[in-house]
Amino acid sequence: MDLTKFDDIRPYNDSEVHPALERIVANPLFSNVAQYLFPGQDENMFRQLLLSCNSKEDFQVKVMSQIVAKILQGTAKELTFSGLEHFKGGKKHLIVSNHRDIVLDSAIIQLILHQHGVETTEIAVGDNLITSSFIEDITRSNKMIKVIRSSNPREVYTTSKVLSEYIRYNVANQKSSVWIAQRNGRTKDGIDVTEQGLLKMFDMSGSGDFVKDFAELSILPTSISYEFEPCDIQKSVEMYVSRRQKYVKAEGEDLKSILTGIMQPKGNIHIAFNEPVSIEEIQEASQLDKNEKFKAICTAMDRRIVAEYKLWGNNYIAYDMLNATNEYASMYTAEQKAAFEGYMAAQLASVKLSDIDMVELKEIFLSIYANPVVGKKNL
Repeated sequence: MDLTKFDDIRPYNDSEVHPALERIVANPLFSNVAQYLFPGQDENMFRQLLLSCNSKEDFQVKVMSQIVAKILQGTAKELTFSGLEHFKGGKKHLIVSNHRDIVLDSAIIQLILHQHGVETTEIAVGDNLITSSFIEDITRSNKMIKVIRSSNPREVYTTSKVLSEYIRYNVANQKSSVWIAQRNGRTKDGIDVTEQGLLKMFDMSGSGDFVKDFAELSILPTSISYEFEPCDIQKSVEMYVSRRQKYVKAEGEDLKSILTGIMQPKGNIHIAFNEPVSIEEIQEASQLDKNEKFKAICTAMDRRIVAEYKLWGNNYIAYDMLNATNEYASMYTAEQKAAFEGYMAAQLASVKLSDIDMVELKEIFLSIYANPVVGKKNL
């Protein structure tokens, strides 16, 4: 296979990492980043740390793992996980997870894998987030695959096929696991559903043998659950506006969401690496009509993601408040409910839009937390 076809989207090769880091420390933005990540500390120490890296592994271990651990130390209570046994023997998977936070979903997964002796994954990231050569150098040094977005149908087909081939090349040949979100963009409403288009993209690089093609991808559905939904009030406002008109992101909104997700309190976090999609499920799906085949695989994935999604007191509180019931009162205390109500009131009060229906906005906010409970009830 001619691997040069992947040059525009693949992570940097190890030989490209140090030159990229040299560009990063020479960039005028470096000082701002250093002070943001390590306020009050000598930025030269951070500079020397970066320049000591000569591979993607170096960069992830020496730099990214420290940064992510520091973020969680300052913003989260406890990080728990399950399912690492699926990586025994160095087994590589296509990890498909629900998507709640732009950066931290994949970053926390990498931290867990690194801390427990499992090789980290490559990470699929939309090029809408890679807005400069500075960011590109950081992301591609961090094992990130560039997912090229386009409104041109022909370009979408071409770039999707290359991405599909790249993912299959890595996973099927057991070169690297790959992480990708189950949908384009974060879940806004708390309902985690895999887009069929994602499965169709995976299939673009196949041989035409549905069972073989999906079996060799070893799809590992993964559930990510935060006690406090990342960017909950921003997501609420976006859904509120979207009920009335097409929502158009403001300039710099993605960056603001990234920073909000990083810095806001997260409470507890749980990551569940679930059972891979089985050969039996793939064989059953293969007997269906074309679109139904993909739908069946999506259903198998979603069932695992929803079943293993960890519900917190906030989810049960929101469900009971939204439905004016005490159905789940045994799952939280009066103190927890009062704390959540106070948190919600503060988030709603932060919204400065004029002529906004606060009753409706509150209903949307509660639904974000309540919908995971509904999802489990409907399994």
